[in-house]
Amino acid sequence: MKNKEKLLQTFNAMCKNTLMETLDIEYIDVGTDFLVARMPVTSKVHQPDGVLNGGATLALAESVGSPMSMLAIDSEKFMVRGIQMSANHVGSVREGYVIATATFIHKGRSTQVIEINIKSDAGKLVSICKLTNMIIERR
Repeated sequence: MKNKEKLLQTFNAMCKNTLMETLDIEYIDVGTDFLVARMPVTSKVHQPDGVLNGGATLALAESVGSPMSMLAIDSEKFMVRGIQMSANHVGSVREGYVIATATFIHKGRSTQVIEINIKSDAGKLVSICKLTNMIIERR
């Protein structure tokens, strides 16, 4: 695995001028078989009743799941595209951070399946997500 700090800097730099920057998503840990990102829960990502919006949760999940696939490919030759996502929202959160941890379920050459568990900063499970990524050749 490449240098951990360099990978985190690279992933965080990719967020500039994107949805990830808008949502204040930050990559905070990476290993050979996982990637972790966090997002602050503020009124910016709330539903009208004051809890974390499921759409923001899915944006966080895809934002950590797609780069997880990037760890397993030669990004000079290939790109990652999310093609399917599902989620079960099992808890709610009003403030603090949510932390998303992505791990591989399937690491194929053309498709990859990633599980993303999203928890509150207190460790309470908020959502369980599954993302299928397609690996395509750069042109």
